[in-house]
Amino acid sequence: MTVFEGFTANESFTRIPDSLFRLLGEINDLNELKVTLYVLWRIEHIEGAFRQICRSEIVEDEDFMKGISSDDLDRGLEKAVERGTLLMVKNAEGGFYFLNSPLGRTAAQAMQNRDWRAAARSSHPPRETSNIYKLYEENIGPITPMIADMLNDAEKAYPDGWIADAMEQSLKSNVRNWKYIDAILRRWKEEGRAEKQNRPNTEETRGDVVTRKVEEFLKPKH
Repeated sequence: MTVFEGFTANESFTRIPDSLFRLLGEINDLNELKVTLYVLWRIEHIEGAFRQICRSEIVEDEDFMKGISSDDLDRGLEKAVERGTLLMVKNAEGGFYFLNSPLGRTAAQAMQNRDWRAAARSSHPPRETSNIYKLYEENIGPITPMIADMLNDAEKAYPDGWIADAMEQSLKSNVRNWKYIDAILRRWKEEGRAEKQNRPNTEETRGDVVTRKVEEFLKPKH
């Protein structure tokens, strides 16, 4: 058994209807419970009004299928549909599963009435995001509510990997604070990071250049 290291500070969360918890006393089949929670998770992360998933998309998720066989998946889906937590609609394109919620019922009815087609659509499991909060806490300092807000804003503002690289540059300069890291990010955004990486200098020289420019960037402007 793999030991779980714990939930992270910046991962997304899936809303679970309270009525599902009231059904836990009645759901005595592990496959049904697994499938119900999985479909709820996948549908919750699909954008748009018509949110559904087909069996083949579930099977493509290797992580989930490690803990359930194809036959158990089918039995779990069948029991969830029989109980009414999930709805299934079959058409020429296959079978599609909807959450039995107001939005799900409307979407299922639209598919049955041929008001909407599922062609050319696909759903993928939401990818795990990088844990910049853990990285900051381990290398820079404790996470305060203000720091958490700034990290969240920075994650939306800069490309993947920039924040981690800026933290690394800050550590190389022996400076451990967010103001310095933020200055590196803003400098890269203003000057262009690709140009910095392509300069014919050694890594140490490039680090010295970044450090000097960041220090200039942080100086009060008169």
